[in-house]
Amino acid sequence: MPPAEQRDQMTTATDGPVASGKPAVATGSALNPPNIITLSRLLLAVFLFWMIDIGGHWLASCIVFAIAAATDALDGFIARRYGMVTKIGRILDPFVDKVIIGGAFMFLAVTPDSGINAWMVMIVIGREMFVTSLRSVLEQEGKDFSAIMSGKIKMVVQCAAVAGSFLYLEYACGAEVSEHTRETARYVRDGLLWASVAVTLYSGYEYVIRAARMFRIAG
Repeated sequence: MPPAEQRDQMTTATDGPVASGKPAVATGSALNPPNIITLSRLLLAVFLFWMIDIGGHWLASCIVFAIAAATDALDGFIARRYGMVTKIGRILDPFVDKVIIGGAFMFLAVTPDSGINAWMVMIVIGREMFVTSLRSVLEQEGKDFSAIMSGKIKMVVQCAAVAGSFLYLEYACGAEVSEHTRETARYVRDGLLWASVAVTLYSGYEYVIRAARMFRIAG
C-alpha cells in the first residue's frame, strides 16, 4: 500500500482525525472496544477533576491522570489495528483528550502551589480551540489537516507538566521536606510547565503556517 494511503487510513489520538481520504469507518456498533475505552477515559477525567477539587490526594490523582493518558494511545491502536474506526470515535477521541488536558490545567490553576497560572490555561485551551477551528474549515474544503509531529510532542510534554505538578504537590509541599529539596522540585516543576507552554505555542504556530499555505493555495 502506498505511504499516502497508509497515512490517510490512520486517525490521530492527540490532534484530531485525518481529513483527506478519510479513514475507513466501521459499520458495526458505535460501542466497540476503542470507543468504550474512550468513554472510560472521559469518566476517569471526571473522577480526576473531583480528586483535584477535594485536594490532598495528589499521588493518586497523578496515577489516575497517567492511566487516562495511557488509554489515549490504546484506543487509537485498537481502532486502527482491527478496523474499528467509527465516526463517533473520530469525534470523541480528540475531544476527550482536550477535556483531560484542558481540565487538568484549569483545576490545577486554582490549586495553591501547583505552579500553573491562568495565562498558561488560556494558552493551552486557546491553542486547541484555534487549531480545531482551522481543521474544521479545511476539512470542509477537503484538505488534509492531519496532526503533525509537534502536535504529538505537545501532548506528551503537557502530560509531563501536569504529572510534575501533581508530584510537586505530593512530595515537595510537606513540612518535613527541606527547603533545598523544595526549591529543586520547584525548578523541575516550573521547567516542565514552561516547556509545555513553549511547545504548545510552537505547535500552534506550525499549524497556523500550514493552514495559511493551504488557504493561499486554495485562493
